[in-house]
Amino acid sequence: MDTLRIKGPARLSGAISVSGSKNAALPLLFGSILFDKPVVFENVPRLWDIETTLSLLASMGAQSEWNKEAARVTIWPTITKREAPYDLVRRMRAGILALGPLVAKFGEARVSLPGGCAIGARPVNFHIDALKQFGVTLDVEEGYVVAKVRGQLKGAHIVFPQVTVTGTENILFVATLAEGHTKIENAACEPEVVALGEMLRACGAKIAGLGTPVIDIEGTSLSQPPGPIVISPDRIETGTWVAAAVATRGHLTIRNTDASKLSSVLDAFRAMGTEIRVPDPSVIEVMPGNNFLPIDVQTAPYPFFATDMQAQIMTVACLAKGTSRVRETIFENRFMHVAELRRMGAKISVRRNLATIEGPVQFKGAPVMATDLRASASLVIAALCAQGTTQISRIYHLDRGYQRLDEKLKALDVDVERVKE
Repeated sequence: MDTLRIKGPARLSGAISVSGSKNAALPLLFGSILFDKPVVFENVPRLWDIETTLSLLASMGAQSEWNKEAARVTIWPTITKREAPYDLVRRMRAGILALGPLVAKFGEARVSLPGGCAIGARPVNFHIDALKQFGVTLDVEEGYVVAKVRGQLKGAHIVFPQVTVTGTENILFVATLAEGHTKIENAACEPEVVALGEMLRACGAKIAGLGTPVIDIEGTSLSQPPGPIVISPDRIETGTWVAAAVATRGHLTIRNTDASKLSSVLDAFRAMGTEIRVPDPSVIEVMPGNNFLPIDVQTAPYPFFATDMQAQIMTVACLAKGTSRVRETIFENRFMHVAELRRMGAKISVRRNLATIEGPVQFKGAPVMATDLRASASLVIAALCAQGTTQISRIYHLDRGYQRLDEKLKALDVDVERVKE
């Protein structure tokens, strides 16, 4: 198991390029199940979750070729087994995305209940209840969701009790091949959902309302993708670089991104007194600042402030003079990074879903432990600001969502070392 050792303080200055989006890539890769011929994906990030997804597809009979230097994946969807096993699905919650394509294409699936970051409940029952409305018979047996279709999938009117990204994506897969009309209400509006819908539309799917809470789908057959599917830039990696540049008072140019997908995040950092320029939609420039204003921020589904940026902005808030408040409305266990930030000197109190931060503090290097993917990013940011050396353990969380982060930091002259425990 690897750890990161970061010697601070550092100042991030220069330019960095953003990798492809994990959250966009995973549903698209699972979408290859729907097709009969090879599917090519470009701008695929080098992440553990991509490795796990390809291994999971291989366990079903698919073959793949991953040119990591070219960021290209080719998948031959020769599916012979309709099961997503526990040993692989437990490594990431996105494994549940095997369910929709298997049901849509083959009329049956056996998918393990998911694992991944321990940041709170992400109810699979939303997927199960929605699929039942298409005529799917589902049971949970020995930790697996077992689904069977008797006859033809029929379009349905789905109303999600709360916004679910993977739930919306699974239903898009099924509704596209179901007979008749499907309406999804309270659908997720995230760019990753839009990217999946656009891929399906490029293959002949009849989908309207992408990016809005109401999506309409007319069932039809699909053709092969007309060309390579290009993974969009990772908006959360982009936001993490913004946070790191702000925290270290650096002048950082972030390239190969999409600023239009980050309005709420950029607005939040601007509200803290940071100057952020967008000379081009694919470029964000963070200007160095000296003093940070406290902030009140609340997470909410897209287009509002992303829960995946909550830990990072909380770390920056520790450097602001005054009292900041961060309210988490998506996941009930997403304050586990607080205890680790306190080890480094943060003054944070938590009451239910509200964290109150008193600043400014001077972070001090310390041994800390990553508890989930975005928590690990917040610890990296704190380490960059800290006096002394910070050792971050369990960075396999970090490797699930950030491509070669240590190498990118080294390119910005950060004193960082990956160490085998």
